[in-house]
Amino acid sequence: MAFDGVMMSLVRRELECELLGARVTQIYQPAHDELVFAFRTGAGNRKLLIRLADSGRIHLSAAVIENPATPPMMCMLLRKRLAGSRLSAINQPAHERILSFVFEAVNEIGDRETLSLYIEIMGRYSNAILVGGDGCVIDSIRRIDFSMSESRVLLPKMPYELPAMQQKLCIDDHPVDEIAERVLKSGGDDRAFLSTIQGISPIIARELMYRAQQSSVAEAVAMLTAAVHNGGTPTIVYREDGSPMDISFLLIDQYGGMCMTKEFSTYGEMLDAFYTERDRKARMRSKSADLSRLLSNIVDRLSRKMNLQRADLKKCADREQLRIRGDLLQANLYRVERGASSVTVENFYSENNEPLTIRLNPAITPAQNAQKFYKEYNKAKTREVRLTEQMQLAAEELSYIESVQDALSRAETEAELAAVRRELTEQGYIRTARRSKHHDKPLPPIEYRSSDGFCILVGRNNRQNDVLTLKTAAKSDIWLHTKNIPGSHTIIVTDGRPVSDTAVREAAEIAAWHSKGRDSSGVPVDYTAVKNVSKPSGSKPGKVIYVKYNTVYVTPRHR
Repeated sequence: MAFDGVMMSLVRRELECELLGARVTQIYQPAHDELVFAFRTGAGNRKLLIRLADSGRIHLSAAVIENPATPPMMCMLLRKRLAGSRLSAINQPAHERILSFVFEAVNEIGDRETLSLYIEIMGRYSNAILVGGDGCVIDSIRRIDFSMSESRVLLPKMPYELPAMQQKLCIDDHPVDEIAERVLKSGGDDRAFLSTIQGISPIIARELMYRAQQSSVAEAVAMLTAAVHNGGTPTIVYREDGSPMDISFLLIDQYGGMCMTKEFSTYGEMLDAFYTERDRKARMRSKSADLSRLLSNIVDRLSRKMNLQRADLKKCADREQLRIRGDLLQANLYRVERGASSVTVENFYSENNEPLTIRLNPAITPAQNAQKFYKEYNKAKTREVRLTEQMQLAAEELSYIESVQDALSRAETEAELAAVRRELTEQGYIRTARRSKHHDKPLPPIEYRSSDGFCILVGRNNRQNDVLTLKTAAKSDIWLHTKNIPGSHTIIVTDGRPVSDTAVREAAEIAAWHSKGRDSSGVPVDYTAVKNVSKPSGSKPGKVIYVKYNTVYVTPRHR
């Protein structure tokens, strides 16, 4: 994506206008590669988001980002050294993707000190480094030792050095003619612009080539210089289907009518609009990866187990032939010579009394052979009963795990993720860890309001589903759930009023949205009064049975 060095310089101007002189009030680290600084300014509170890895960037953000209950070590260090400090300067080397935030702080013994936080946005090498007034590293999110790099080491107490600069021309330091001449010497195409001008991304290079084809390379470079000096235009490029494709500080004309663009008043708003939802999903995928692997492994194990059980059950289906052979042999004992390896008798179980050859064990008597067939028949019959019971238990466990997978896929916050993890621990799927002193507050159900005023509540996970349906809801409330599809329990709070068809349909659309059928259409949703819903004794969390229900088919919708 196009968070390039030039855009970073424009964001830096935005940050300088908003944050210089502001005090740090809060620091937290939502993920290993993400930092959030809260500042108190004369115009109110501002939040600075720093993201290092995928979609790396720095900007003011209005997005709601959860503060983890347990801060990582780097976060605690930043809080210790920078909490209450004042931001005095923001520096950037010539359109490189590096910013240094200079803070005036007070140390533990009350002495004033100057600390710098260097943010390097360089793909997988991105880093955040806290540097002391003596120019030495205090610590960094990613430490680099001698075994990892011979040219640049980032370890505590080692001098901080900037990364090697690219040999490109910065539009702030070089005249337009010099830049245009080098672009032309390099071929004049988008790759020439990209290899010549410091801090531009591929989309900007293509736009400059497009503009040069309309006029000249010099005019395209002059347009870029003027746009940057004037602050640029924060722009998102959207595909024809409305999905965001790229970002830019220039107005983009290269796609013609094939793409749409939208301008924003600030870079912070633009970057929030482009990245917030994507970052939230990426953050939750990262934090839930271990649970996803655990649940996938359990599903694979249960599936293999059920396939083996089905194969064994298929073998048990032939048990009647064992009983028939025992009966026929018992009825014809007088015809069987001792030591015979087989005997052919009339099968009075068949329509035409067709002859049947029965293989025998010559080492035992005919009567013992008959008893052997009966014994094998009884074993097969018992095994069928046990296999049927085991398959039913495995099917119920598989259904439960799929419901947990669905809840995990819809978890949007750390608290919801912790609730899923706690449920799996209680059910014995995760080894019990050392008890934490921190006690999570119970999450409330998700709340909606129908267009005609009915309150609609949705459970976030299986535990909350049980509480919502069996404890919170009144007997006259309406319960909804996707038919034979893992999903959340949904309740229409009637307050004793007759429920409307509109409320039922809208609640069904919400129930379908909070289910594994979210991406389908025509999803069946059952609904009935809460009094018709009950929980089987000893069943897994979220498991209920219900009677006297109706079914409506809806398209999932998030209201």
